[in-house]
Amino acid sequence: MKCAALATVPLVLAGCTGPLSTLTPSGPIAQDIAWLWWALLAGAALLALMVFVLVALGFGRPREVAEGRWVFGMGVWFSLAVLTVTLAGALWVGERILPHGPALEVHAHARQWSWTFTHPGATGPTESEGVLHIPAGQPVDVLITSSDVIHSFWVPQLGGKMDAIPGRQNRLRIEASRPGTYEGLCAEFCGLEHASMRFEVIAHDPAAWPPLPTMEGSRP
Repeated sequence: MKCAALATVPLVLAGCTGPLSTLTPSGPIAQDIAWLWWALLAGAALLALMVFVLVALGFGRPREVAEGRWVFGMGVWFSLAVLTVTLAGALWVGERILPHGPALEVHAHARQWSWTFTHPGATGPTESEGVLHIPAGQPVDVLITSSDVIHSFWVPQLGGKMDAIPGRQNRLRIEASRPGTYEGLCAEFCGLEHASMRFEVIAHDPAAWPPLPTMEGSRP
């Protein structure tokens, strides 16, 4: 039974890959988020293991136990240590992914049910529908707005999520380590066509930046 359960672990984790998975990061910010995911999973696994051990001991033969060891040692101090370490990791990652320091700025405007992006172009600011162009290898701050309801900007392989709120401009930092195309989506239910509210982020070689207006989805 144990062998069968262990054999399912790779199959479960195999479903955590792909263009919309936070566990296949393609940038330093996404890597920090993926690290935090694994740290939280490890902490949860340790606490679950402790509970399973206690339940298993409860079905064993009666025995004398040291109350201090189980109630305080395992129930309080062990749990507190695990939660403290995971909290420290979360605070550390949270600080690292904040938009500190200078970065290229692009604009993402959400509406039911599409995205419009504005970024620097070879001949001036360029707009694109459903395609965001960024340079690879450098941080990019996305200034996110909405014209109707709350949406959410998310490119799992490049960074975290950020809501697009009407009447407010939010800032999210993303970064791609290498050129490529990355999938993004609205991560907040925003109406009947929410599932189709997706977009692409194209990270260009820095030598080919800024992009020409003729690139995919772009217009001057």
